Amino acid sequence: MVRTYSRTMAVMAIALPLGPTVAAVGQTRTGAADRISTDIEFLAADALEGRGVGTAGLDSAASYIAGRFEEAGLRPHHPLGFLQWFAIDSSAPAAAHAGLGGADVSNVVGVLPGWGDLASQAVVVGAHYDHLGYGGFGSLDSDSVNVVHNGADDNASGTAVMIEVARMLQARETGHARTVVFVAFTAEEMGLIGSSYYVNHPVVTSDSTYAMINLDMVGRLTDDKLAVFGAETAEEFPLLLDSINRGFAFDLAASGDGFGRSDQQSFFTAKIPVLHFFTGTHEDYHRASDDSHRTNAAGAARVAAFVAALTWNLATRIEPLTFVDAEPRQMTTSGGYGAYLGTIPDMTGSPNGVRLSGVRAGSPADEAGVRAGDIIVGIGEFDIADLYEMTDALRAHKPGQTVTVRVRRGDDVVELTATLGQRGG
Repeated sequence: MVRTYSRTMAVMAIALPLGPTVAAVGQTRTGAADRISTDIEFLAADALEGRGVGTAGLDSAASYIAGRFEEAGLRPHHPLGFLQWFAIDSSAPAAAHAGLGGADVSNVVGVLPGWGDLASQAVVVGAHYDHLGYGGFGSLDSDSVNVVHNGADDNASGTAVMIEVARMLQARETGHARTVVFVAFTAEEMGLIGSSYYVNHPVVTSDSTYAMINLDMVGRLTDDKLAVFGAETAEEFPLLLDSINRGFAFDLAASGDGFGRSDQQSFFTAKIPVLHFFTGTHEDYHRASDDSHRTNAAGAARVAAFVAALTWNLATRIEPLTFVDAEPRQMTTSGGYGAYLGTIPDMTGSPNGVRLSGVRAGSPADEAGVRAGDIIVGIGEFDIADLYEMTDALRAHKPGQTVTVRVRRGDDVVELTATLGQRGG
């Protein structure tokens, strides 16, 4: 690990004065909805400073989650604790923009060990626990800079539901089950940084990760409407989701590939089937008004029960899942601004170019032979040092143009030929 785990005890000292201890919570709250409500209220309290990168509140949240994992019976992923420390790359675009490059942050990782023949494989259940801090970058409140953005739905709710799923699964036993890894991701709001780090430093290797479930904004269930994105990333997912939903009767909308501005994308680009649970957007999204009293804890408890049932099904399922990559985009004659290449930037850093976490299947980049891990250093006549220069280069070209894309691949610079598509297709 990049950072020592010895910070765990120091962080715990920060967290405890901000809310009830885990033991006290257990004595005063009962039932899934009450436990979820307690966790959301703690994580979305003003004292946690909006869980922004660089705040003591973010470290306090990590410590609280670690305590909840321990209470739920999960094992630390490392002998010295639940926290997976690392430093944000100073060239990460959003971090550089916010002046937070080099900040020390941590994922929180707890493990429910598997049993029998399936134990060497893993199902990952994740939720990001960071938010926007005091506003500014990412906030949709133009007049709320230096005002705490508590992020109760985004994403204290997903974190609280993930913790409840861990509680529900801890008591289950079977002869054969995959390991379930629970991860509270950091720095999602700055470009999926925590989940990208975990995919590159997993508890169970990516090629042994069976599936990933992401919980992001699941705290405002209304009219039983529950969206599940990524349902097209495994052939078996639609039927499986419908089967489980017979016991829950959600108005379930399951569709889509694994791309999106949340942590499941980091796993999807590693060719892992993913599902992202979501109860809908609202007017408080990325605003200072996203507070805990607006969440629906009873609805979140129902989501937790559904996700626990799904996770256990995936953990004990004998048959493999059939991964399905994203459908290629179609070229259009109208739409967005600029030419389309189909690359997925790795937002964790720009090492004198734009490093890629993946490419869209069937895209101009895919057809040209660009691949995950490449670093784009040039497009046509443009040299590229970062994402902003790449954006300018694509805007300077038109759909249908054929260009040379220069990528750094290991120690070599490789020239590839791509025919650009229409953005917005």
